[in-house]
Amino acid sequence: MKTFPLPRSTERTLRLLWAASVLVLMLAASALAPARAQEAAAATVDKGDVAWMLVSTLLVLLMAMPGLALFYGGMVRAKNVLSVLTQVMTVFSLLVVLWAIYGYSLAFAGGGAWIGSLDKLFLAGVGVDSLADTFSDGVKLPEYVFFAFQATFAGITGAIIVGGFAERARFAAVLLFSVIWFTLGYLPIAHMVWAPGGFLFELGALDFAGGTVVHINAGVAGLVGAWMVGRRIGFRREAIKPHNLTFTYVGACLLWVGWFGFNAGSNLEATAAAALAFVNTMLATAAAVLAWGVTERISKGKASVLGAASGAIAGLVGITPAAGLVGPMGAIVIGLVAGAVCVWGVNGLKRMLGADDSLDVFGVHGLGGIVGALLTGVFAAPGLGGTGGADFSIAGQVLIQALGVGVTLVWIGAVSVVGFLVARAVFGLRVSEEAERAGLDISTHGESAYES
Repeated sequence: MKTFPLPRSTERTLRLLWAASVLVLMLAASALAPARAQEAAAATVDKGDVAWMLVSTLLVLLMAMPGLALFYGGMVRAKNVLSVLTQVMTVFSLLVVLWAIYGYSLAFAGGGAWIGSLDKLFLAGVGVDSLADTFSDGVKLPEYVFFAFQATFAGITGAIIVGGFAERARFAAVLLFSVIWFTLGYLPIAHMVWAPGGFLFELGALDFAGGTVVHINAGVAGLVGAWMVGRRIGFRREAIKPHNLTFTYVGACLLWVGWFGFNAGSNLEATAAAALAFVNTMLATAAAVLAWGVTERISKGKASVLGAASGAIAGLVGITPAAGLVGPMGAIVIGLVAGAVCVWGVNGLKRMLGADDSLDVFGVHGLGGIVGALLTGVFAAPGLGGTGGADFSIAGQVLIQALGVGVTLVWIGAVSVVGFLVARAVFGLRVSEEAERAGLDISTHGESAYES
């Protein structure tokens, strides 16, 4: 085949065009490289973080069963211990299932100010390849891990509430209330505080592991329940004593151990920040045990085992919102204050409120959560050893913290009233006097913890 040579000028032009095309492609590749690197970094999943978060999830489960169950079970009378164990496990299980069906979506999907969306209803789009954010740019968790961790938070919060009206509430009413409270109360508060776009999140409210979302929430709901279900037969007329303080002590110890997953796990990564939350959880709890014992010794003349166990819980509750945000010395102060204040909460405040809060849900969780939430605004200041920025304002942050506390008190208070009214209309809130005197173990569950 005969070929014809190109004119020299045309050949030169084609070569220039080829060189220009290569240069453009190289520039485009170099421009895309950082974006691709950033995308790859955004998808980084560290196996150490995954392992730590799975262990933390297991530790929070330990807090509920058997930790909380034993802690509560020992404080009721022998005729009601199985009813409390059953309520803790069943409420926890119910809420975990609801979390999978719609709770996770409404709490963490979407960016509305008050509630999420239904984009992840029935865990739509959540699978082995989907990822969830952590607090560090470029670090992710498998979404199943984040889902499971947050599921235990929802479950244990509902389980804590049952202590407010233990020994006299109808089992069916407890379950129906739990569904209403979870849907209208827990999910909006969790979204507002922890989800990007949430009302309190965007205001800058600090709640590292659940001071408002878990403890103030549960405390208010338990208090409303104590009022609406009514007092136990014989309340303040006869001695209503814990039947097994050994159970309560063991339960408190298990709660303390499990709480390291609750608080340090809320860092979502196995880093120095998780270690800080771990240390603060240990120190604040120890300080609260001492503060409760000293306060009890001064006010009552003796320091009790029940007081030591309750002091541990008060310290754990108090440090929860602050765990990864304050320094160790700040954690000790928070523990001391929470321990001392909660002694008053389960004695003086309880009498002022006139509620038969059976297992002191508000006096410890509610009041301790309020103390911790407010003091987080103080001790997160960098000048006091906290992790706040250079422009941190104690007065401004405390005001934001107080707003978060107020929103939780009002929102959960209103939702709880509605929930109990509905449960009363459907099932009735309280067992019969005969059933209460016989004990809920036999009258509701047909079993006895201690056969004679």
